[in-house]
Amino acid sequence: MTDKKDLLNRSILEIGQALRDGSARAEDVIEAAVDRHDRLDGQLMAYKHFDGDRALKEARATDALIAAGLDTGVMMGIPFSAKDIFGVKGMPTCAGTPAELPEKWQSEGPAVKALRSGLAIATGKTHSVEFAFGGVGPGAHWDTPRNPWDGAEHRVTGGSSSGAGVSIQQGSAFIALGTDTGGSVRIPASVTGSVGLKVTIDRWSTDGIVPLSSSFDTPGLMTRTVTDAALAFALIDGDEDGPEAFLAWADGMEARDLRLAICDEHFWDDCSPGIAEGVKGAIDELTKKGARLNRLAFPEATDARARFVRASLFGVEGRSFVDEEYPDRLATLDSNIKARFDLAVEVSAVDYFTEQRQIQRLAAEVDEKLRHVDVLVA
Repeated sequence: MTDKKDLLNRSILEIGQALRDGSARAEDVIEAAVDRHDRLDGQLMAYKHFDGDRALKEARATDALIAAGLDTGVMMGIPFSAKDIFGVKGMPTCAGTPAELPEKWQSEGPAVKALRSGLAIATGKTHSVEFAFGGVGPGAHWDTPRNPWDGAEHRVTGGSSSGAGVSIQQGSAFIALGTDTGGSVRIPASVTGSVGLKVTIDRWSTDGIVPLSSSFDTPGLMTRTVTDAALAFALIDGDEDGPEAFLAWADGMEARDLRLAICDEHFWDDCSPGIAEGVKGAIDELTKKGARLNRLAFPEATDARARFVRASLFGVEGRSFVDEEYPDRLATLDSNIKARFDLAVEVSAVDYFTEQRQIQRLAAEVDEKLRHVDVLVA
């Protein structure tokens, strides 16, 4: 049998193969993940709620199904975490607030159901900024996760999926479900050294997720590698041929098939030393392998950001939801979150709809501009 500790160093594909050929068990994988949590989470604080006992029971049941000849694909026995705004049956949802939300927020949406259909195993719920309204990571009511890359200083993890990337680097999850409205997957992925994926708005359903912005919320995920992200994407996206077939298709692509674009404004402003140089080094590596690179004027990004801020679009929609569903939570809001929601109250309905309409116009212009671009590098 495979050494349990070594399992966490393997890819999802490699673990899937080990379970299928009998050299490892799902129980071994989950035991190793639970051990990582038990040893490290007291310091890293990734989780709002962790249920190792339940995960182990599900792992044993998965092993029994495998022994009976059932094969649901490469995600069998793979541990995943979910941000504390996703409904997971039997696990509380607080959305970063000081108390549990009603039971209806335990209802599982399509993203969680898809992972469960492949027999992936939920380990727990990771910390979220309150109502997912913040990009740095700290919260007023619960522990603030710690960036695992610095053992001396308590550095931020990014938000609002503040515990998601930490659960990946900790080793207690191979897939971390998060959400991204204005960067809440991309930011924590970048600062925890994880792979982050935000999908197009409306590609994946937001059912079973506590909302911030009904116009802009998207589910997303974090993993350790691009390959793991592709597998999880294909399962949640419902690729009819399955995750492994999707990966085989992606592996057939080569650098010379890619059309890259880079712009000088907005995305490169105020980069810390080494960031821009590192990204440009990666671009050089791709172009040496045949990728085509063009420069692209992209003022729409700067314009869109200004309009978001001016109309507080996320804040208006989030405050509307809280006022309607949980007005009692306004009294206990984190002061930073409260300031953002209070600002939203001052936005007029005319300004809100005007900026929404203008952003839709900008999006249509960008769609046309990027029609012949595969990757906009930022």
